This record gives sequence, C-alpha cells and structure tokens, in this order.
Amino acid sequence: MADVTIGGRLHEFTAGSAGLADDVARTLGVETFDEELSYQGGTLLTARTRAYDPQIQLTEERLVVVWRGPRHCFFTEMYDATTADLLGVLRTMRIEEHDDGLTLHPVAKLGAEFAAPATVLKEIPGLGLLEMAPLTKERIGQLPTWRGHKTQAGELFRDVLPDGQPYFVLAAPDAWLSLVPFTGTDVEQVPTLLDQLRVQTAR
Repeated sequence: MADVTIGGRLHEFTAGSAGLADDVARTLGVETFDEELSYQGGTLLTARTRAYDPQIQLTEERLVVVWRGPRHCFFTEMYDATTADLLGVLRTMRIEEHDDGLTLHPVAKLGAEFAAPATVLKEIPGLGLLEMAPLTKERIGQLPTWRGHKTQAGELFRDVLPDGQPYFVLAAPDAWLSLVPFTGTDVEQVPTLLDQLRVQTAR
C-alpha cells in the first residue's frame, strides 16, 4: 500500500495478487466494471458508484479503479473524477510487474512523489494480518511508552483496538510491524511465534 502525491492531491494505491482488487471492489458494491482499457502492459478497469456519507450528509460519486496484470493488480479510487482525470493521474507513474509483485514509480518531473514510505500487508496463516513498514521517526513516536517484550526480531508491544480486539506492534532495528491476530488465534502464543520471525529490510 502506498500514498502518492500527484499535483498536490493524495492518492492511495493498494497492490496484491490478481484477485485482490476484484475482492475489494465487490466490498464497494462493484459487481461488473463499466470500462476496460489496455494500459501499461495490463488491463485498466473502472466502475462508478454512489455512496452517501451520513457525517457530511452528501452523496459522493466514486470512481473505482483496478489495474490488472497477468499475476498482480492494484486498486485505487477517486471522487467526482472522469476517466480522463484517472489517466492524467496514472500518466505520472510507471507500472512494472515482477514475479513477486508490482512496483509503482512516481515520475517527479510530472508532479508525482511518494507521500510516505510504502507499507506491505501479508496474511500469515494461523497467525493474522501483518503490516510492515520502515521504522521512521513518526512510527517511533507512535510506539507505546511502556517497555516491550524482547524478541530476536525486536521489541514487541501488545495493545487493544477500540473494539477490544488485541493487536501487536514489533519494533525491529529498521522496520515497524503490526499484527492483528485472526479469530481463533491463541493470542498468548503470538509472542512465541513472533520470536521466530526474522526481519530484514531490502536495500
């Protein structure tokens, strides 16, 4: 998942295996796409939905966007946007598909740049949903004030979400990881399982 600033506006892109974007689109009420275009070695699919926001009491027009390659895809959405607006955004980035995933390359001279380091989300069978990101000053500032549990990978903290669900944060030497256990995971065993984790940031 990556946040990219394009022409002063923030856009969020989520990449994964080929079926991920379709699953996300369905959660937004998209069963079929309105447009299909060939774009940068893949297929660009768009659909329009209307969503009512009770907080601002307005109905928003949302453009749901999927780019799908042979093995991987990415998903994004834009509000009150046309297909021409979308293509204007995508022209500021280069899309490359590799065996292990996608890379998006913002082109600075076209007004695009990463707003923050990208994060990686991965489901760990029998454990939970793991989110990984570089350990930045902002991430360090978000760590709990109490001392964590020492593991071979780093310092482990345990807390609860607003709904009462437990989650864990692991501060490795140069990486930040959070884990939300799956339903049925024995949370008391999570520290032991995470102690087996080896964290290494690619250079």
